[in-house]
Amino acid sequence: MSESIPSKPTHNEVIKQAVPTLAGNIAATIADPAADRFSDDDQQFIKFHGIYQQDDRDLRKTGKKHMMMVRGRIPGGVMTAAQWIAFDDLATHYGNNTLRLTTRQSIQFHGVLMSGLGPLIKRINASLLSTLAACGDVNRNITAAPTPAYTRAREQVYADCVQLADALAPKTKAYHSIWIEGVQLNLEDPANKDFVDPLYGRTYLPRKFKASFVIPPVNDMDVFTNDLGFIAIVAGDHLLGYNLAVGGGMGRSHGNVQTFPRLADVLGYFPAAQLVEVAKAVLTIHRDFGDRTNRKHARLKYIVEERGITWVREEINRRMGINLEPARPYEFTTTGDLYGWHRAVDDRLFLTLFVESGRIKDVAGRAQKTALRAVAEKFPHIEFRLSANQNVILANISATDRDGITALLASHGVKVENQTSLLHAAAMACPSLPTCGLGLAESERMLPGLIDRIEKLGGELGLGGEEIIIRSTGCPNGCARPYMAEIAFVGKAPGRYQLWLGGNAAGTRLNRVYKETVQEAEIESELRPVFTRWHHERLPGERFGDFAARVLWPEQSAAPVAH
Repeated sequence: MSESIPSKPTHNEVIKQAVPTLAGNIAATIADPAADRFSDDDQQFIKFHGIYQQDDRDLRKTGKKHMMMVRGRIPGGVMTAAQWIAFDDLATHYGNNTLRLTTRQSIQFHGVLMSGLGPLIKRINASLLSTLAACGDVNRNITAAPTPAYTRAREQVYADCVQLADALAPKTKAYHSIWIEGVQLNLEDPANKDFVDPLYGRTYLPRKFKASFVIPPVNDMDVFTNDLGFIAIVAGDHLLGYNLAVGGGMGRSHGNVQTFPRLADVLGYFPAAQLVEVAKAVLTIHRDFGDRTNRKHARLKYIVEERGITWVREEINRRMGINLEPARPYEFTTTGDLYGWHRAVDDRLFLTLFVESGRIKDVAGRAQKTALRAVAEKFPHIEFRLSANQNVILANISATDRDGITALLASHGVKVENQTSLLHAAAMACPSLPTCGLGLAESERMLPGLIDRIEKLGGELGLGGEEIIIRSTGCPNGCARPYMAEIAFVGKAPGRYQLWLGGNAAGTRLNRVYKETVQEAEIESELRPVFTRWHHERLPGERFGDFAARVLWPEQSAAPVAH
């Protein structure tokens, strides 16, 4: 009997093994005035530094140089006014004059040329934020509930988020050497040549890893879409501990049934003091058991799916040296943001501003970028908090500043009440074309107009004023969490999308493919009969996603639900 031949590790694994400092030849490239792009291997290394090399497909025929997308690492999405001003400056001077809010409470700069890369990242670090580990095969930016409306325990949860972000950060010296000191790390130095990250090891993780904190009843972080989720258990205003959720993830590939979105499983409860130990136990399971031969199969969710939650729980207990307790009761009711002015539990105010598709920019009649810059300059004591729904929250505002902020925003055409329609407020899109290298179809540029068309259809059918969570991505990787939406459009080719239906408002159920391929121009025709049935057959107060799950797939009752 012939022995099976072991699969070879992917090229990413080979180069991580060879250069565990992640330094590559990055410093030499950015120092070369003739260079406009990184080598293929360095394109993988720069991801760990928070950078993706891209190009603008709208401009390919013009011979325009390569450009970069740079992503900040902003734990919990909290920024000071001074940090906001720094990011605003950088977007103006080195990017495309927009700030792109992400679904992980961060900010991306698009259109950055090689010459601007060093100054941009150096100033981000001077603002006391970073780009290290915003991308790459490591723990990414950790998200945490931003809204201070419900409990003082939110501050404890945010402190845990910051603590964990530090504990899970990679320790390579290459980042500081390249971006702060401006020199190539000496790879011949034994300390660098033999470097092994104390947590990640020599080859880091098989793929990316995402963690999130959420406070019931609001699931505004979509906690079940994360590799690692912490569901806060609060008594009064005091944080007791967390229910642990493991094994979520959105990414999949068209035509590959072995890839799929998955919701995390709730494995148990632990006291807050054990947070770092629990997180490291889960992360190192991914490190030690993840698939390093097939990057499409390398996420933690596949370990959980294939080995089972009993094995995962026992492995976590073994690595922690203690046992998880039974999960404690909780309930989620919404994933949405609170728009407009609201009062926090400490009697200070906060204001949530809608950002269309997460893109903060100035347009005719609505100079949102300039307005937020003006607020940061005039009210330097307030916080800027980024939501996982791609909106911005101004927090820690005194009642005496409310009118001044409202007036300042209004002078730039930015409303604080009745900011947009229900459908637009609940929608989300990834950037996709023209810059994302994975984009197969339009998303950010397509969705607002499509929302207008769907609103018109709903009005015609007597469904005006109904909220529906609608999300769009230009490819199946799921950056805008489409598989949780009540209606989702997942790009397959220019002008063509998969149509998914049946998610819910609480973020606890996956949707399903309703139509394999729909042309953008025919979307209303596909939705009209389903909307008509919803209008006539719905239960009292039944949302569209719940109706779709109940009626379109009655044999299974509903799509998979988090538990």
